[in-house]
Order: sequence, then C-alpha cells, then structure tokens
Amino acid sequence: MAVATLGAVVLDCPDTAALANFYAGLLGGEITPGEEDGWLELTGTGGTLLAFQAAPGFVPPRWPNADASQQIHLDLTVPDLDAAEKEVLALGATVLEAEDRERSFRVYADPAGHPFCLCAG
Repeated sequence: MAVATLGAVVLDCPDTAALANFYAGLLGGEITPGEEDGWLELTGTGGTLLAFQAAPGFVPPRWPNADASQQIHLDLTVPDLDAAEKEVLALGATVLEAEDRERSFRVYADPAGHPFCLCAG
C-alpha cells in the first residue's frame, strides 16, 4: 500500500516565468500562479504537475560533475530526436551531451541549468 502519491516535480530557479515559459514551449500546457509568491505551475500537460519555485542565490547544477551534481533530471520521450533537438535549442536549451547520434537519448540543460534528456520513444 502506497503512503503517498506524487503531487508535483518542483524545479528551483532564478526566474520562474522564464523557466515556466521554456517548459510550456517544450511540453505545452498553461502557466498558472501558485498559492505563494515566486511559484508558478505548468498545468494541462496530461502528466505530473511541474512547478517552478524562485530560489534566490540559485546555483545551477553542473553535468557531469560530482561536486555539483544534477540531483534530479527529467527524461522526456519524443518521436524524433533530431526534430526535438532543434525545438529545444530554439526554446533556449543548451547541449550537454549529444555527440553520439546512435544512442537513444541526448542530454541538454534548460535555461536555468537543470539537465534533462530527450529520449527516443
């Protein structure tokens, strides 16, 4: 028997509006304010709620780096890796590791520096 259900995945960031807009462009959905200042939510994506929390003094993770580990990342399934890569780069993502074009995933960072993977699906 489960003790809890997953309510949201929350990303700390320096600019909640910028990061929420990035993920809305990537996943669709609607950006709505949360109950607290410095909190936005991405709703209507058909999955787990993705939320963005203002974090003054935010220091982005570095990938790969054991001293400043990523701590969490999102795996996002896409039908075409090449097409999805063009879209996420246009939205403001940066490439972290995508040289091996035979691999079934590629690693990027969102505008706040959080790593995420595009995975062939």
